[in-house]
Amino acid sequence: MEIYSTEEQQVDAIKQFWKDYGTSIIVGAVVGLGGLYGWNTYSDMKIEAAENASDAFQNLTTQANEPQAMLSAAESFGVDHKQAGYQAMLDLMVAKAAIDAGDFTKAETALKTVIANKPGAGLASIATMRLARIQAEQDNIGTALSTLETVTDAAFVAQREELKGDFLVRQGELDKARIAYQTAVDNGGTTTSPALTMKLDNLNKA
Repeated sequence: MEIYSTEEQQVDAIKQFWKDYGTSIIVGAVVGLGGLYGWNTYSDMKIEAAENASDAFQNLTTQANEPQAMLSAAESFGVDHKQAGYQAMLDLMVAKAAIDAGDFTKAETALKTVIANKPGAGLASIATMRLARIQAEQDNIGTALSTLETVTDAAFVAQREELKGDFLVRQGELDKARIAYQTAVDNGGTTTSPALTMKLDNLNKA
């Protein structure tokens, strides 16, 4: 599905950013605090923890195509490392692995954890839309639509509205779906989802 591919690209970009710069960001923050307050020992410990978390996270990404191994390794990461940025990315990976393994309950739990922790870089919006998709797959369309309404980041309006349109079509509410698709188009949705134009055209011909 085109909209899902777009989400995957966004997650991969954020994941790569953390792989490349996550340790440096954490280390920079800790060193700054260490210099300000003289917490040299504390800084050394936090730097080592950040570096260990970075290594563990990169090792985890190599298991992304092995759902069971990924879920097992993720549990150990959560116990051994307390790094918020990596944890949000990991929870998204856990959700995907859980879905691949057919465990929707675990996937929902992981996504709700991301949302509750309010990470930056659009991760909460991506997690919310994925949660809505899982709810819809379990025929809880009303709940899925309510979940989508909590996505308020302007950068995700087009994706939210396209997904809303998909759900409304499944409910048979074609007029509302047409409005949702048009809103997605008006917010640049066709740039990342070429299929959006076809969806809207099909409804206009109905």
